[in-house]
Amino acid sequence: MPSLTPQELKKLLLSEGFEVYRTLSDRVVLADRVRDNLIMDSGVCALTQDGALGVRVIFRSQACDFQGESPEGLFGHARRLGQPAESHGFAEASASVVPIHDPGDRSRVLDTWYEVGYERPVADATELVTELKAALTWSKVASRAGA
Repeated sequence: MPSLTPQELKKLLLSEGFEVYRTLSDRVVLADRVRDNLIMDSGVCALTQDGALGVRVIFRSQACDFQGESPEGLFGHARRLGQPAESHGFAEASASVVPIHDPGDRSRVLDTWYEVGYERPVADATELVTELKAALTWSKVASRAGA
């Protein structure tokens, strides 16, 4: 399959019934519609880099949900959520700490997310669609109930 630009990838995904949250220089972020009038980032992206296609999924735990836990423990919750991805051939590609700032006062941190990103290359558009559909079904935010 020839290399796709992000805009071409977006058109392909829309034709397959996916909802797009945003398009970046190397990826198309899929949307998660939590209510009819509210669309959010799903944590699932279709990648197009250097002529190759892939899927990226972000799993996270939020510090406020696990009061007093160490960063290692918080990353551990996110990695446990990533186990279905690993069974689909995804590999851990990143781990990051993301402060969530108050939109009214950027100096104030409301929460901190501990995110682990998993990626998997795919051979073609058919495999891309299959893996994106699977990734959208996985829980991506750890909760105390699931701890």
